[in-house]
Amino acid sequence: MTSRTPGRTPPADPLPLHRLHVAPPQVPPFAMGSFDAFGPDARAGYPHRHTFYEVVYVTGGAGAHVIDLVRRPLDPHLPHLCVVLPGQVHYWERASGLRGVLLLFGEDFLLARPGDRELLHALGERQWLQLPAAPSGGGDDAAGIGSLVRAMGAEFAAKADGYASVLEAYLHILLVRALRLPGARRPDPAPGRAAEVAREFGLLLAATTGAERSVGAYAARLGVSVGYLNEAVKQTTGRTPGELLRAARTLEAKRLLTGSDLGVGQVARRVGFADPAYFCRFFRRETGVSPGDFRRRAATARAATARPDGNGNHHVHRTESIDPRRSPS
Repeated sequence: MTSRTPGRTPPADPLPLHRLHVAPPQVPPFAMGSFDAFGPDARAGYPHRHTFYEVVYVTGGAGAHVIDLVRRPLDPHLPHLCVVLPGQVHYWERASGLRGVLLLFGEDFLLARPGDRELLHALGERQWLQLPAAPSGGGDDAAGIGSLVRAMGAEFAAKADGYASVLEAYLHILLVRALRLPGARRPDPAPGRAAEVAREFGLLLAATTGAERSVGAYAARLGVSVGYLNEAVKQTTGRTPGELLRAARTLEAKRLLTGSDLGVGQVARRVGFADPAYFCRFFRRETGVSPGDFRRRAATARAATARPDGNGNHHVHRTESIDPRRSPS
């Protein structure tokens, strides 16, 4: 089965980081398989994040999936679908008997259909979809997601000529169908340059987790003026770039406070604050509590629900590599 090879955590990320390594000629990078195929870290009970996209189709099991501090319990009688985006922090809580299929792929897999990045981000914001059961039962779903996943699995296993383009097409259909489900929200396909700039800003903000310290820095990366960026984003989203930037920095601070052992001052520097005192004032203004109180409350809540590993340790700082080349037949 697929293994993950321990390595050294890059200094750029204090959280456990999982990478996807696929050897040529299997390009673009893509892998899929069951929870068992990807090994114990497919059910990782410690906060970590990926450098790749992960689509999770769950058909059975118990426990909960926590993504960016939001806990989503499993319904053992219904299939579920979620998308974990690069940079999001997630883990499984009290997971047992997990069954289903994982789809893992990098940015290169989306080059032929760049619009799918926006669909993935829309599903990543929704995080967790409970799928309607098929009338015939049997653990399948009425949305047809399971049949699509099985077709992708057969295509991936056969690797016939042109299989990569077939997988890309299947993924697009899967995303479109998932966004038709109740509770999902398809991105607004508003036309025009302003809407496109706003979409690019949103994707860039998610990819950089608010690391740029000013709206001006993002405007420069997008090749527009600050005034135009403000107007485009406000017109499209109803919020200013500054508001979205503050939300992104707050979310990344929450991720680091709950998923790493960094001190508050180190977290402040990671999210662009040279002065820890100013960061504490910023965090309290955005959340209503201090960084220290937020960390303590999160730790208490997690201790009340999570099952620790054999050493009682959740903050295992490591990089894992997913390498399908190691999968036995």
